[in-house]
Amino acid sequence: MQWPSWVLAAWVTLKLAGLTTIILLALGTPLAWWLARTGSAWRAPVGALVSLPMVLPPTVLGFYLLIALAPDGIIGRTTDLLGLGSWAFTFQGLLLASVLYSLPFVVHPLQAGFSGLSAPVLEAAATLRAGPLDRFFSVALPLVRPSVLTATLLGFAHTVGEFGVVLMVGGSIEGQTRVLSVLLYDQVEAMAYGEAHRLAAGLLLFSFGLLLVMQWLGRRTAVTDG
Repeated sequence: MQWPSWVLAAWVTLKLAGLTTIILLALGTPLAWWLARTGSAWRAPVGALVSLPMVLPPTVLGFYLLIALAPDGIIGRTTDLLGLGSWAFTFQGLLLASVLYSLPFVVHPLQAGFSGLSAPVLEAAATLRAGPLDRFFSVALPLVRPSVLTATLLGFAHTVGEFGVVLMVGGSIEGQTRVLSVLLYDQVEAMAYGEAHRLAAGLLLFSFGLLLVMQWLGRRTAVTDG
């Protein structure tokens, strides 16, 4: 059975956004905790590096990633040595690019939540002989649950809306690297404006729905805390 192009693109997009969000939560949570609690001199440069995708043109990041992923690039040579081949214009390369590009949209909400934690609460847990990991998982994370939800939704939504990075690194291979934003570009380029209107409207409604969920969760959390 031959699936329509938009179905294939939707599957690639949702798979990419889901995996990117999971990886970012796993990597971004300890990074956000470190940025929120450390007094190290490395805090400023690491924080700037994390935030860089927010101000860097996506095509710049995509260009350098594409060079690094090429067979003679630093990442390309490493993946080749590991028997993984080149990741340029593959889903794996697309995933790596998405993780790097959406990193600040997950780390920043988590960092803000961790920064707002009351020190006496963590100190009280320590006096009860809770170890660092126990304090983190049983005290800190539950207290910043709204920040975790915000980071999850923002990371997912931002990945769905990516264009410049994914086009540079993944191209437009149907069923493999063509996401919805790239499909929309292809439709406009082919002057298929009717299909482009329907796809753009769907993405608009999806994005608006996610923002509504974030607003609802924010109000619900405020009422619960109050």
